[in-house]
Amino acid sequence: MSINIGKDINDSIYYMIKVMENRCVYTTGHSNRVAEYSQLIAEQMDLSYQTIRRIYAGALLHDIGKIGIPDYILNKPGKLTESEYNLIRKHPQIGFNILSGIKEMKPILPIVLMHHERIDGTGYPLGYSGDLIPIEARIVVVADSFDAMLSMRPYRDKQTLDYAIKELTRHANTQFDGEVVKAFIKVIKNFLKHNKRP
Repeated sequence: MSINIGKDINDSIYYMIKVMENRCVYTTGHSNRVAEYSQLIAEQMDLSYQTIRRIYAGALLHDIGKIGIPDYILNKPGKLTESEYNLIRKHPQIGFNILSGIKEMKPILPIVLMHHERIDGTGYPLGYSGDLIPIEARIVVVADSFDAMLSMRPYRDKQTLDYAIKELTRHANTQFDGEVVKAFIKVIKNFLKHNKRP
């Protein structure tokens, strides 16, 4: 699935993602995987074709704001200090600011801005809760969290698939939308019937 915008803009977006991921070796391929997982969830939830396209594009660009985060924070091998964590929390707003200058990106701005919001209202940057968070963003946060758990990070080894599924289930209806979690678990179980474990 591709973003329905001009080729020059499309190429520029993929270039920005490549630049961002090349700055942090631990996130190579993360944006594409999150986009694919998000699309599968949206399809499982029987959302409209246009909504699925919007979700895919927003998921692909969800971390673009990390371009504005210093390398030493993105690649720090240990726990972040409070001030460093506060900086990393700014990446959704930075991404929103970057893309808001491109009129074709307007439909996906809420996804980029709100992919770290939580159902219980303790997320960032807006502290929105429940249905105030668009379904598109609620889907991307599940896909994003799942892929992050299964990926190596500077401060920890990658987690197991079983651990990731248990964490999604444990935090359903607090961090994550419970219906989105249910849909994703169905997607993963179906995927595992026909493929190797992620």
